[in-house]
Amino acid sequence: MAQNGSAQNGSAHNGLLPGKDAAIPRPVEALQVRYKEIFINNEWQHSVSGNKFATYNPATGAKICDVEEAGGADVDKAVEAARAASQQGSTWARMDASGRGQLLHKLADLMERERLLLAAGFPPGVVNILPGFGHTAGAAIASHMGVNKVAFTGSTEVGKLIQEAAGRSNLKRVTLELGGKNPCIVFADADLRKAVEEVQQGAFFNQGQACTAASRVFVDEAVYEEFVRRSVENAKKLVAGDPMDPRTSHGPQIDQQHFDKIMRLIESGKREGAKLECGGFALQDKGLFIQPAVFSGVQDHMRIAKEEIFGPVQCILKFKTLEEVIQRANDTEYGLAAAVFTKNMDRALRLSNALQSGTVWVNCYNALHAQTPFGGFKMSGFGRELSEYALSEYTEIKAVTIKLTEDLGESGKRAPE
Repeated sequence: MAQNGSAQNGSAHNGLLPGKDAAIPRPVEALQVRYKEIFINNEWQHSVSGNKFATYNPATGAKICDVEEAGGADVDKAVEAARAASQQGSTWARMDASGRGQLLHKLADLMERERLLLAAGFPPGVVNILPGFGHTAGAAIASHMGVNKVAFTGSTEVGKLIQEAAGRSNLKRVTLELGGKNPCIVFADADLRKAVEEVQQGAFFNQGQACTAASRVFVDEAVYEEFVRRSVENAKKLVAGDPMDPRTSHGPQIDQQHFDKIMRLIESGKREGAKLECGGFALQDKGLFIQPAVFSGVQDHMRIAKEEIFGPVQCILKFKTLEEVIQRANDTEYGLAAAVFTKNMDRALRLSNALQSGTVWVNCYNALHAQTPFGGFKMSGFGRELSEYALSEYTEIKAVTIKLTEDLGESGKRAPE
């Protein structure tokens, strides 16, 4: 196993791998992809242009398959099918909310077994799948006159482009779930063992590739050193390897470009004076594995404390007072999620009110529920997912006013005196 970059704490594997010379678990052999086409009107189809793009396994760098690339013409076909599916008198239009809900529950059950729209019984055109790129398929959807609503999850930069395109076309409704630089605040009275576990799970979940990543951890100076020590010990227990292997708890980054960005940010942290306590280097020649990194001594002005890393990098900062940490936690362009760890509920409620975040977790992290709205403030976007607030984004309010000045019978004629 070759290690690239700076291997902190010597050449050992830091507990992430079985041993220095042990190989990362082998991926599943002969993985077969059944569907590689575009899904429109309940049919798998080739793209109009005939273009395809390759998708790769980030664990090995090996090509998985070529996927049909959707373009503007394919978006037109999908929009036409979707609008036909929603026209008055169609199967979907005649289906009440309960019936639609039953279909969604059935699909959820099937997806747990095997990702099956046809088997669930969705009418043609209700769901269309268009694999493609943002500047082609995505741009066509955002600017399409036949699309009434766009929901986007991704970067703030692309979110701005989508909103602009929506304004230039048919003023379609837009909801955006964008980036985050989420603060976690740990007070001295917190259960440190639990706080370390919850915060680190939030930082390293999905290899840090999550908008809710717990990448800014503010720790009370009274317990700072202990929190750092426990965090390093916990990080070393992670097992990096192929996602198909059940022993794996930490997989690869999504692609080479993003891998390189994360490594540059890690290097910037070291260069600007933060202390890399563990991790932060590539794990092997092939694949896109980064050993989870824990930084201490992080200052607010550093890039790793300001930019969304979207990778397995935990930044631990020190604070003294409640007022100070509120100001520092809010000193960001983002406002997606935050967390507070304390046994003092008055303090927790005060912080929950003061933090400029769409979600605040108290003594937990990434606690998402269907009944709880999720979304951001500021550059983290607008609109909500989950709960009745999400449903309101996909429905229109209609007021029907009937003037009843006379007593009309069933025939519509005036009733006899």
